[in-house]
Amino acid sequence: MALQSMTGFARREGTSGRWRWAWELRSVNGKGLDLRLRLPPGLERMEVDVRRMAGETFSRGNMQANLSVSAGENRFETVLNQDALATVLALRDQLAGIIDPEPLKLDTLLSIRGLVEFRESEDSEDALAARDADVVSGLVGALADLKLMREQEGAALSRVLLDHVSTIERLTQTIERDPSRSPQEIAERLKTQVAMLLDGTAALDRDRLHAEAALLATKADLREEIDRLKAHVAAARELLAKGGPVGRKLDFLAQEFNRESNTICSKSNASAVTAAGIELKVVIDQFREQVQNLE
Repeated sequence: MALQSMTGFARREGTSGRWRWAWELRSVNGKGLDLRLRLPPGLERMEVDVRRMAGETFSRGNMQANLSVSAGENRFETVLNQDALATVLALRDQLAGIIDPEPLKLDTLLSIRGLVEFRESEDSEDALAARDADVVSGLVGALADLKLMREQEGAALSRVLLDHVSTIERLTQTIERDPSRSPQEIAERLKTQVAMLLDGTAALDRDRLHAEAALLATKADLREEIDRLKAHVAAARELLAKGGPVGRKLDFLAQEFNRESNTICSKSNASAVTAAGIELKVVIDQFREQVQNLE
């Protein structure tokens, strides 16, 4: 299953009879799936289906879906008011002996208010049903286009994230191999520090000092943090290979990466380890920033 970014754009347009329609879909980062929908008057009934279709295709992202529908050809029909016409004809008969009984002309009839009405002709139910079906088909295509764009963005993000994971792994190995972490180095450093404390000071308890030194050596050990970093690296690679909506899980891993790097920096007793720990924190921040774009 492919990774998806949460950013994308798609547009589909077409015609159905005398109608022209166009879908525009936009998507940006979001904690969940939030769809803002704009439908033209008369097509509000499509909202339930549109939201269902979007939910079946995507799981996260702030989305905006706009539909425009317009008539490409205006068709008009005339409606004759039969009652008004009968009244006009009756009046003419009543006035036959008073005024000249000239035949009524069309322009005269059209000038009589309410006698003839011009209005836009309505489409048949079959024509409107065909239009709505074409509009829904267009939405299916627009959603597929948006998904494809998000997957393309997701593939690019995956490569960037894998590079970050490789850098985290390399820095973890650097910390693990640093000479300052060897038991001999730790013992020698503690031996020197204890000797400096005991020099000329008889009041200090040697056994207590050695016990405290052993405790400090245990606290300074980075084995657990290194092992957890390695496990997180393996988990991140597995999630990226699995694909699908894994953005939340990778964001959690980023937090765990950061926690371990903070601990390493606080425990470090060597400048090389501290430098690697700081660089590790920078890469983890970059990793987490990119993860925010994933579904």
